[in-house]
Amino acid sequence: MERVLADCGPVIVACSGGIDSLLLATIAHRRSPSTTVVAHTVTPAVPGEGTGRVVMHAERRGWTLELVRSNEFEDERYLANPTDRCYFCKTNLYAAIAPLRHADIARADAVIVSGANTDDLGEYRPGLDAAAEAGVRHPFVEAGIGKAGIRAVARHLGIVEADLPSSPCLASRLYTGTRVTEARLRSVEAGESVLRAEGFEIVRCRRRDTAALVELPADDRERVTPALLDTVRSAMQAVDPELESLTLDDRAYRPGQAVLHVSEGSHARS
Repeated sequence: MERVLADCGPVIVACSGGIDSLLLATIAHRRSPSTTVVAHTVTPAVPGEGTGRVVMHAERRGWTLELVRSNEFEDERYLANPTDRCYFCKTNLYAAIAPLRHADIARADAVIVSGANTDDLGEYRPGLDAAAEAGVRHPFVEAGIGKAGIRAVARHLGIVEADLPSSPCLASRLYTGTRVTEARLRSVEAGESVLRAEGFEIVRCRRRDTAALVELPADDRERVTPALLDTVRSAMQAVDPELESLTLDDRAYRPGQAVLHVSEGSHARS
């Protein structure tokens, strides 16, 4: 990682608040504080907890932090929520971060870097296409480091989020073709917050138009009571009255279940 980051020179770390990008920001700043900028986008798709973690680490570790707003909510291709929605999200993200390279003479040659790791390469990740087009580098990938390695290094460095469960952006909770709206994203965040407060670590509240599904690991499903589901539904309806129903999914949680299909016809890109 030291060699990869040295080769990058000045960097702007795209930091979502997950353990991958938090660790990358930590390592980059430790290596060269004066040439490291941490950029975090504040949008309805980013959970408030993620923003809170980034701000906390920046204050504690002395990062140069830039909070930026991206324009995906002005991009109809993103809002339509095709299977390659992530491509349009990341395109807008990197477009919002890019001007930071010119905000200071020291950043003129800065490289945008992401927390993508080798495990991501085996998954459907259209956002990586957007990263390639924007010239983004992935130091963990270049160093041959996967998720297990990231967690091990984070534990070694004493980062408290080392074992933080993966949690992609809130838009990933919407089933393919379900239009992205701020109310739907906030309802998902509200429902998941209730469940986490009850001790559920891995949880997804999926949305399909006016209906929602709660996904949990198999071992956790038996802990869910009708009263708890009522509480979750009420929390979600408080921010999105459009929601009509909430049920516990018969299937156990597994990543990516909101993506209905990956086919050429389901992509927004031609």
